[in-house]
Amino acid sequence: MITRESQRLRSVTIMILMVILVWSVTLQTCIARKGRHWRHHHSSSSSSSTLSDSLSSKKSKSHHNSHSHKSKPQLKTPPPKSGSPVLPQPPQVQPPPSPQIQPPPPSPLPLQPLEGSQEFNVLDFGAKGDGMSDDTEAFEAAWASACKVEASTMVIPPDYIFLVGPISFSGPYCQANIVFQLDGMIVAPTDSESWGRGLLWWIEFTKLKGITIQGNGVIDGRGTGWWQQDNPFDYPIDDDFKLIVPLNNTVQERPPMPIRSELNGMPSIKPTALRFYGSIDVTVTGITIQNSPQCHLKFDNCVQVLVHDVTVSSPGDSPNTDGIHLQNTRDVMIHTSTLACGDDCISIQTGCSNVYVHNVNCGPGHGISIGSLGKDSTKACVSNITVRDVVMHNTMTGVRIKTWQGGVGSVKGVLFSNIQLTEVQLPIVIDQFYCDHSKCKNQSSAVSVEGVTYENIRGTYTVKPVHFACSDSFPCVDVQLSGIELKPVQLQYHMYDPFCWKAFGLLNSPTVPPIDCLQIGKPARNGVHTDHDICV
Repeated sequence: MITRESQRLRSVTIMILMVILVWSVTLQTCIARKGRHWRHHHSSSSSSSTLSDSLSSKKSKSHHNSHSHKSKPQLKTPPPKSGSPVLPQPPQVQPPPSPQIQPPPPSPLPLQPLEGSQEFNVLDFGAKGDGMSDDTEAFEAAWASACKVEASTMVIPPDYIFLVGPISFSGPYCQANIVFQLDGMIVAPTDSESWGRGLLWWIEFTKLKGITIQGNGVIDGRGTGWWQQDNPFDYPIDDDFKLIVPLNNTVQERPPMPIRSELNGMPSIKPTALRFYGSIDVTVTGITIQNSPQCHLKFDNCVQVLVHDVTVSSPGDSPNTDGIHLQNTRDVMIHTSTLACGDDCISIQTGCSNVYVHNVNCGPGHGISIGSLGKDSTKACVSNITVRDVVMHNTMTGVRIKTWQGGVGSVKGVLFSNIQLTEVQLPIVIDQFYCDHSKCKNQSSAVSVEGVTYENIRGTYTVKPVHFACSDSFPCVDVQLSGIELKPVQLQYHMYDPFCWKAFGLLNSPTVPPIDCLQIGKPARNGVHTDHDICV
């Protein structure tokens, strides 16, 4: 029988056991919290990062599971007994996807100007500009684009050398007012293959309206190879050399024929460096043209031509290298330019009218010439020519008119004014017996010369001051002179007095030396051309 005292002791015992049990559980909880706190503060930075990621991943996963399954989480299996707590394992890191290997980009193509662009740079069309690569196609492509846009500009940039073969920038379907902006250098090929059997021009602009060539660039014809193989029978020397006799009286009329093995194989036809044909409103300014195989700058069948601030540069002994050549061209102004070459600084041929030349430096060269005209019995018409304010030095002739026997037509209305000469061999020349063959037969017909005025022609000469050789059938008429002061310089040549034959006109002031040979007035009779042969 259980007594009351026994029941009391039993109750006390149970209470003590319960207190012990509660204390034990509390102690384990504190130990566990202390362990987690130690791991958080003493783990490495890499472990901390991994751990944080792991916790975040797990938290996200736990949050997802609690909403998906709506069930109580399962109790975790107690960790195995060991001396240290077990750290959570870092999550498996997935390797990044392998990047796809892209094929190498293709070589960049030449840039094309934006639509609506007004400038077309040859570099954008594939030009190299290294002086060795052939840039002809790039120039053609740039021109083809510029040609389609009115008032466009084709750009040849500075600091580049462009090797360009024979090329034609042509219309007539191009837009008007195109500018060829030349600031770099263009050089000609020196191999015979580029020229075939021979061409009359290297760079040509044809059938254009409002074309302008401008800039500070250079066109170099590299003509040395052509000059060295010059054939004197194909390109005879200037006939007025016959008027220049050295002191020893041994004039070698023709240089010896070059030996073929010494030649460069270039064609016998020599090209003009820069030619304009059939164009209206042409301007050339600022550029330099040098070492052309033949003529440097030519205008043929053009109207409204302006040339200024241009430089032509070739040696004085380079054959047939005229500076500026005009043919069948009217309304021309040439000024503020320097022309040095091996032939006429300016050559004015048949079909030219309204030509005004002023402020030009000429030399070396053969002076400024009208002609030669009427070769092979052809008709020649030249009128209204003014040449003034010109300086000439070391030239063969000064101002000259030259025609062939047998020709028809006329030279009318010519003024040579304010010409300053230094050591010029033949300052004033009219030669109606011009002939650059070994022999020319006498013919009665001639291109008539009338209305030529010389005023203020001053300086020094080395051979003869004045040479007027006019036709018997068509004498020179209305030749007027004033302010002529020409003094001799004794060098290697004989000095000659002024010469006149069938020249009629008027001395408006005393001349130095006296030109007594000029016949005052008009001839008793003059030759008469048929209506067909008269210039309108």
